[in-house]
Amino acid sequence: MINQDIIDASNDDFKTDLHTDYESLGARLDRRGISIDAIKQKVAGYGIAVPSWGVGTGGTRFARFPGAGEPRGIFDKLDDCGVIHRLTGATPSVSLHVPWDKADPADLLSKADEVGLSFDAMNSNTFQDQAEQAHSYKFGSLSHTDAATRAQAVEHNLECIALGDKIGSKALTIWVGDGSNFPGQVNFTRQFERYLDAAAQVYAGLPADWRLFTEHKMYEPAFYSTVVQDWGTNLMIAQHLGDQAFCLVDLGHHAPNVNIEMIVARLVHAQKLGGFHFNDSKYGDDDLDTGSIDPYRLFLVFNELVAAEGVAGFDPMHMLDQSHNVTDPIESMMSSAMEVQRAYVQALLVNRAELEGAQDSNDALTAQAALKTAFRTDVEPILAMARLEKGCAINPIAAYRAAGYRAKVAAVRPAIAAGSSGIV
Repeated sequence: MINQDIIDASNDDFKTDLHTDYESLGARLDRRGISIDAIKQKVAGYGIAVPSWGVGTGGTRFARFPGAGEPRGIFDKLDDCGVIHRLTGATPSVSLHVPWDKADPADLLSKADEVGLSFDAMNSNTFQDQAEQAHSYKFGSLSHTDAATRAQAVEHNLECIALGDKIGSKALTIWVGDGSNFPGQVNFTRQFERYLDAAAQVYAGLPADWRLFTEHKMYEPAFYSTVVQDWGTNLMIAQHLGDQAFCLVDLGHHAPNVNIEMIVARLVHAQKLGGFHFNDSKYGDDDLDTGSIDPYRLFLVFNELVAAEGVAGFDPMHMLDQSHNVTDPIESMMSSAMEVQRAYVQALLVNRAELEGAQDSNDALTAQAALKTAFRTDVEPILAMARLEKGCAINPIAAYRAAGYRAKVAAVRPAIAAGSSGIV
């Protein structure tokens, strides 16, 4: 992993300036009636899960270009995920994807303990065919016209629950690529009814302390229609299945310019907001680094989340979900985790009384200014001080590069030839 001496040496380069910046920001926040130490304490306790697949190189529909030191399997992935948390202190859990990450539960727990991680939500995969399966998902999985194919998809999800239950996970996330590419290809109603019936069979297999998250996506790989295409359909599913079913919001799974923060508010109201997959996008489901395109939108989402803190039953899970095609995946994941933390801290700085007063009096400019004041605040000293006090890196990417971790793992992990498109 990363030696503490390397972290300490890197921190020495930044420590003096950090203390100066932290004191300066603390004085400015104090004039606004905000305790910088209280904010630091909240962000220190905030964590976001990393996806096991996120530490490998992704791909487009056209090609995949593997990088050096690609993880060979789940245990290499856990090593890489451990590095992210070791340097940032922001990613205490990892989300597994089955069958990619299928392994003996005892071995998974042992490795997770070694690298200082726990396990977040389990993720099933019925959008690809695996070598050992009897029926193809080319024309759907949980909504397939063939009952045997649907049963196979249900059984796979139940297998994910069984594995997750043994390693301490408490949730299952289902995303399906089911849909159609041509008008008339499917009967929308019957297809949706088949999905609901199959999803109910999965839901029936949940342990009492688990949650089921369903994930909507406007398009891809089905380009004419998808079964779970938007938050309204997703909400219908959660309400149909029961109290343990919730909606998962992926920031990239919406049409350009869709008001995602309002969707968040609606799902909070319905008590069906289960969690997030954080990323960013310009055109569609780009899976870019979180905060790389529209950091203000990320802040607005967290503004709704902070406003909902304390609401009964409000406990969303947070995870990154990205595809890294031209960057070192570990660096991108660290940067993204810190951007999510940044948006959270900025949302904590919103003057709620001022904002709500302006809203109640229909003062649009003052309301907007309350948000902009928080968003424009450079909160980096808070994030960096929280990392320092955890024994992590003030500048995680600088420490990571100084450690030479990528070169070290590249020396022992076989190189992977460039190949077809897709994610790892």
